[in-house]
Amino acid sequence: KRATTNSRQQQASGQRTTMALRVATRAAPALLRTANPWPPSLHITKPSTVGRLSGSYSPLGHVIRRADDGRRSLSFLSRRKPNPRLRTHAVNIFDGDYEERGSTGGPFEDVYDEEEGWEVSPADAEEDPEDAEMYPDTDSQADMLVQDDALEHHRANQAQRMKWIENAKPPVRVPQIDDRGRAYGLGRRKTATARVWIYPGSGVVTVNKMPFVDYFEREALREDILSPFIVTRTCGQFDVRCYCHGGGKSGQAGAVRLGVARALEKYNPEYRPPMKHKGLMTRDPRMVERKKIGKKKARKAPQWVRR
Repeated sequence: KRATTNSRQQQASGQRTTMALRVATRAAPALLRTANPWPPSLHITKPSTVGRLSGSYSPLGHVIRRADDGRRSLSFLSRRKPNPRLRTHAVNIFDGDYEERGSTGGPFEDVYDEEEGWEVSPADAEEDPEDAEMYPDTDSQADMLVQDDALEHHRANQAQRMKWIENAKPPVRVPQIDDRGRAYGLGRRKTATARVWIYPGSGVVTVNKMPFVDYFEREALREDILSPFIVTRTCGQFDVRCYCHGGGKSGQAGAVRLGVARALEKYNPEYRPPMKHKGLMTRDPRMVERKKIGKKKARKAPQWVRR
């Protein structure tokens, strides 16, 4: 019976509190507008419980919501303390003629002294010999060593730079002709080597004391040998005598062609650009690939059998 009575009393008190809060809510906006208007950043919200207000709330049960969404009761206005970080006093800003402040004892009094004058930096002292007497001699042994090292390092860099510039220049090519009026060129291709001499003539080509038409039976090989003369437009102006050994006919023909191109360059360096453009001055680095174990040649494999 006591529990039932207590619950009924609590319900009744809750109903009375709810009715009072409703009346206060309806009357609060009008009272606040007339008695104590709030700034625009504060807004009145619905009533809150005691627990949400942490034991401090207004008699009307309203909560003040600020612009930062922080909730405080009405009573905090009476307990507000000044913010020490907020400067509310007037700040005196110095404004006037800065040139006359030195003579009146202002903040620029010690900047310039009429008797001593302005301070002179070491750079200014070097420019003006008269001001150099103001600075004592500060060149110690350590400073001299550092200066010598820096000077030596600078000279080494300059020498290396001049060397690079000199090496970047194209070499000066001069004709190289022997006493008999011949120019010599050495050519290689695969395992073949050819020594070639050219001299002014009617265009006779001799290979190992044989006409090259008889020595190289394939027409493609003969055209390959005469290609330097075609590029330089000197066909029929030089006779060629060469001795070649090693390799086969194809390798020997490539060696003779390289030897002829190098001999033409030594005879007249102006023939080099067109031959270089066509790739006649480059040694062909391709070589025969070695045979591998388990294969018939370098890459040819025996016939595959299922069983």
